[in-house]
Amino acid sequence: MTSDNKTPKPRRAVLQAAGLAALAPIAIRPAKAQDKLQGSMVMYQDKPKDGQKCGGCLHFQPPNACAIVAGNISPEGWCAVWAAKP
Repeated sequence: MTSDNKTPKPRRAVLQAAGLAALAPIAIRPAKAQDKLQGSMVMYQDKPKDGQKCGGCLHFQPPNACAIVAGNISPEGWCAVWAAKP
């Protein structure tokens, strides 16, 4: 019985590579409204928390939007993905 060191790639590896190649265009396109998180997923509230307000967040888009959270966002609101503007 002889052993052949040149075995073909396992089917799983081929399928994983194909799946990653199919997802590549999705990963590089800008986020759309339907790609945003729901407010409930990030504990959004219409009032500030510990002095943090959406208006001072890196993701806030005046007058009432967010790059990450869907829906109308109050500049006085807060959520768990809050990040200070630089």
